[in-house]
Amino acid sequence: MKYTKEEVLAGCKKMCQNTLMQTLEIEFIDVTEDTLIAKMPVTPKVHQPDGVLHGGASVALAESVGSAAAFIFMDAEKVTIRGIEIAANHVKSVREGFVYAHAKVLHQGRTTQLWQIKIVNEEGQLVSLVKLTTLSLEN
Repeated sequence: MKYTKEEVLAGCKKMCQNTLMQTLEIEFIDVTEDTLIAKMPVTPKVHQPDGVLHGGASVALAESVGSAAAFIFMDAEKVTIRGIEIAANHVKSVREGFVYAHAKVLHQGRTTQLWQIKIVNEEGQLVSLVKLTTLSLEN
């Protein structure tokens, strides 16, 4: 990572303006040498009709943080990142509070990358486990 933590998080905040991430109130909160973390509030606007977190909202959170991580950890000035496949397993319901998505690279090839995104609740319990494959296209 060639930018400071503060620069990365400020850049993530800026790229969320007027996007789905802003609509879902996704906030990037931490970055390390190999992980990007974002949080999302669980409110009625991301619920299924029965009052629990919608799996689609979880997948949107996962793809947002995974794609942002790919952008940060790849040489984004030379490539454009696109998500090409996503698979999610939802294992726990959440009705309120926050969920946290932790994106970490499992494979970082020249053209494809494989990301694991763990979504956990406020107690650190696994809510969803997501696999995202990204493609790097030369600019």
